[in-house]
Amino acid sequence: MNLREISNLLYQIKLTNQKANTLFEQETGFSLTRYEMLMFLKEKGICSQNQIQVEMKIDGAAITRHLKILEENDFVHRNRNVDNNREIFVELSDKAKNGLDACEKEHRLKKTLLHPSISDEEAHQLLNLLKKLY
Repeated sequence: MNLREISNLLYQIKLTNQKANTLFEQETGFSLTRYEMLMFLKEKGICSQNQIQVEMKIDGAAITRHLKILEENDFVHRNRNVDNNREIFVELSDKAKNGLDACEKEHRLKKTLLHPSISDEEAHQLLNLLKKLY
């Protein structure tokens, strides 16, 4: 591939990402990043803010902003570590657990985010290609 083809490919990925993020938020009511944070907490349980930052490859200021919004909406609870005041633990609220479950059930019924654009197999292939590219 020449440089122009590479830039075209990367620009198409950028446009697709913007559109996908908008559609995801419209469909679920969650930004994609916050949804991923909530799912990480749901799967891992109580985590330090730093663990979330490392796992999601996001800078500390962005994690703080996202968690502040999630906390204001009662989706997470943040507590300082009593043994180390600089460390903050994050826990999913019952409201978030219920919201994520409802979101998943609704998606199973509708399947509108990627369907009928691409099949499950194509989605898995795309995921593998994007991981390889990353």
